Amino acid sequence: MKNKLLPIFITLIFFIIFIFFYKGLQNTNIYTPEAKINHKIPSFNSDLFYEDKTVNSLDLFKLDKFYLLNIWSSWCVPCKQEHPLLMNLSKNKKIELIGMNYKDVKINAKIFLTEIGNPYKKIIFDKNGVNAIEWGAYGVPESFLIKDGMIIKRYIGPLDKKLLKEIESLIK
Repeated sequence: MKNKLLPIFITLIFFIIFIFFYKGLQNTNIYTPEAKINHKIPSFNSDLFYEDKTVNSLDLFKLDKFYLLNIWSSWCVPCKQEHPLLMNLSKNKKIELIGMNYKDVKINAKIFLTEIGNPYKKIIFDKNGVNAIEWGAYGVPESFLIKDGMIIKRYIGPLDKKLLKEIESLIK
């Protein structure tokens, strides 16, 4: 009798462990921070990429104008993929693109922009990634649509044609 119960007991334990792990696979472990929408833009000082001066973030974003802050790096493959869309968006007079170069080597970033174009009106140089943290960003690329000093939309990951159409419809 004891010999018959042991295989049943072991099978039952393996079945319970299987159910436990199967349920665990269905739960996502991807953490997406809460989007700070309808919040004021953070205030911080940062070096400009092409100019030898420091600027406050509040001075970059004027009222009554749409801005897209795009956090990017030369080493970021998705940044390179979304770049043609940013070049196209930069032609729209209703929006200004502000770049934030994130944890990059400045010479590599300059080569990146020279090779594929510069869609940005101004670029903030965020060598250590501290400014991106102020925005609540956790990776590149990431973009924030801004109007009247307020973040009105956040785009995590690379922009695509669908998101570009959404941005264009919001700025009309």
